[in-house]
Amino acid sequence: METNEFLEKPVRQLFFRYLIPSIFATMVTSIYVLADTIIIGKGLGATAMAALNIALPIYNIFFGLGLLFGVGGSVLLSICRGKGDTEKANAYFSASLLLTLGFFFFSLLLCVAFMEEIAWILGATEETISYIMDYIPYIIWGMGAFFFSSFLQTFIRNDGAPKLAMNGVIAGGVANIILDYVFVFPMNMGMKGAAIATVIGSCLTVVILLTHFFTAKNQLHFTLKGIHPSFLKDITINGFASFLIEISSGLTIFIFNLQLLTYIGNTGVTVYGIICNTAIVVMCLCKGINQAAQPILSTNHGAGFYDRIHQIRSLSVKASLIVCGIFVILGLFVPDLFTNIFLTPSEEILHYSSTAIRIYFIGFLMMGVNMVFICYFQAITQAGYSLIICLLRGCILVIAFVYLLPLLFDSIGIWLAFPAAELVTMFLGIYFIEKSKQI
Repeated sequence: METNEFLEKPVRQLFFRYLIPSIFATMVTSIYVLADTIIIGKGLGATAMAALNIALPIYNIFFGLGLLFGVGGSVLLSICRGKGDTEKANAYFSASLLLTLGFFFFSLLLCVAFMEEIAWILGATEETISYIMDYIPYIIWGMGAFFFSSFLQTFIRNDGAPKLAMNGVIAGGVANIILDYVFVFPMNMGMKGAAIATVIGSCLTVVILLTHFFTAKNQLHFTLKGIHPSFLKDITINGFASFLIEISSGLTIFIFNLQLLTYIGNTGVTVYGIICNTAIVVMCLCKGINQAAQPILSTNHGAGFYDRIHQIRSLSVKASLIVCGIFVILGLFVPDLFTNIFLTPSEEILHYSSTAIRIYFIGFLMMGVNMVFICYFQAITQAGYSLIICLLRGCILVIAFVYLLPLLFDSIGIWLAFPAAELVTMFLGIYFIEKSKQI
C-alpha cells in the first residue's frame, strides 16, 4: 500500500482492511502456546501442564525482544514515510534489524549457558523440573524463530502487506498444531515434541515472511547510509511499551505462580495455566486490533491529520470492548467450558477454576481499553504515557495487588489482582487522554 492511501482512504475502510488480517495473525500466534497447552494437558496431565505454565515466561521474553525493535522501528518508519522521508525510513528499518540480530546472539549465548538455572528461577519444583528441562532447551535453541517472527510481522504489516503477515503466521500455526499432535501422541515425544513443533512452526512463519523482500510491493531496503547512534534510543523508547506488554505477561505468570504455589500448590498453578492461556488469546486479539490501527495512526500523525487519528482510536476501543466482552460473558456463565478445553479436570480443579475464571475474566474489559491507550500513545510517539500504562498494569499494580489482596481475601485475592490492576490503570489512561488534549 502506498503511503498516500493511509492518508486519503476513508478511516473505517482502512481500519477494517487491516483488522481482519491482523487479528488472524495475532490469533494464530497464540496457537503456538495453546496447542502445546491443550495437547500437553490432555496427553501428559496436570503436572506437565503446570510445568509448561512455569516455562512460558521465557517464550514471552524472546517474542518481546523481537517486538521491541520491530514495533519501535516500524512506528518511526511509518512516521518518516508520512513526512515523505523514505531514506530515513529505511535507515530506521536497517538499524532495527541490526539491533535484533545483536540481541538475538547475546540472548542465545546467555540462555544456553544457564538453562537449568533459568528453570529454577522461573519457579520449577521437584515435581515439574524434569518436564521443564524436556521443554526449554529446544525453545532456547530455537529462539531466533521467535525473535524474527515478531520483528518481521510488524515491518511487513507497516509496509502494506497485512495479508502476507497473516498467511505466514497461519501457516506456522497450522504446522505447529499438526506436529504437536504427531510428536506428542503417535511418536510419544512428550514435552520435547511439543517444543520442537513450536520451533518448526515459527521457522515456517519466518520463511514465509521473508518472501516479502522478493516481491514488487516491498519498500523495505537495508542500508547503512543515514544510520545514527541516536536511532538506538529512538527505537528502544518507541518499542519499549510493546516489549513491556510481552514481558509483563511473563512476569505476571511468574508472580502468580509463586503466590499460587504458596496458597494452593500445583493445583493452583494448573488452574492458572487454564486462565493465562485463555488470556493469551484475548491479549492476541487486542494486539490484532492495535496492530491494525498502528500504521494508520503513525502515518497520519506524521502528516498531522489528527481528526483521522481520533477516529481510529475510537474504532479501536469499540472493537476491543466487543471482543473482550464475549470472553467475559462466557467466563461468567460457562466457566467450566475453558477448563474442559485444556484438561480432563478433577473435581478439585473444577472447584478452584470456576470461581477463579469468573473473577479474573472481568479484567479483560479494562485490559482491552488499556491496550488501545498503549498503542495510541506509542503510535503518536508519546512513549512516556504508554510506558507508564504498561508499567502500572503489567508490573507495579498487579504485583502489589497479588501480594496485598490475599492478605485480605486469601487465595481469592490472587484472582482479584488482575482486574483490580487493569481498572486502576484504565482510569489513569483516560486521564492521560484528556491531558494530551487530542480527543
